[in-house]
Amino acid sequence: MKETDQIREVLDEIDSMSATPDDRAFVENFNLLELPDLVCSIVDFLQPSLYPYEAALYWHLFRKAILGMGTQYTRASVRGMMQGVITSSSGQPDGLSYGAVQKALQGLEGNGAISKAGDTNREGTLFKVHLPEEIPSCQEAMKQDRQAAVTEIDMKRELDFYNVRDNRLKVFERDGYKCRYCNKQLTRFNATIDHVQPVSEGGDNSFDNLVTACLHCNSQRGSRPVMDIITEKDSQRL
Repeated sequence: MKETDQIREVLDEIDSMSATPDDRAFVENFNLLELPDLVCSIVDFLQPSLYPYEAALYWHLFRKAILGMGTQYTRASVRGMMQGVITSSSGQPDGLSYGAVQKALQGLEGNGAISKAGDTNREGTLFKVHLPEEIPSCQEAMKQDRQAAVTEIDMKRELDFYNVRDNRLKVFERDGYKCRYCNKQLTRFNATIDHVQPVSEGGDNSFDNLVTACLHCNSQRGSRPVMDIITEKDSQRL
């Protein structure tokens, strides 16, 4: 099967699973220019927590999904990953054993780096490849890394944190890539920025006047006061 056919097949399968707005947002917003930052975050926050075989399989799935298809989804089989991913620690030319691949996949699933997203067929299992901001084991390390940066940001309130891409990422990082209204875990590709005090009411684009929001909460809030939407979300969680 040609690679383009595989991409089309996986995308069709995702659509048939009723792709979420977040899935569609990733496809629409993913840009290869984001790769340097994305790769750095994986190297800095995810890779140190992985065993060598786990890291090799993660990068293999990352290549197939995010680089190859422009989505977080790809189909892969245990037998297919026994060859051509990494040489076994014994140095044997026959690659990894079936058990070694299974154990590495289980390790990646256990720390939230990947998750099963569909049934297994002759082409393998459909996996979702998660980004560091979605992975629990990365979030504490990212939080600690943000603390020094936040102190510096507070001294630069005059900067535009809404329109400048690098500054928008600092808002997402401060909020842990979580919606400030419903606490949903987001990524840099489906998170949005919301003004605490709307621009129409005198609000600006300063760091302290912006919060991370999911697509649903941002559109649902409209011009309503922030506390109204927070109170509403809190009551829904009770």
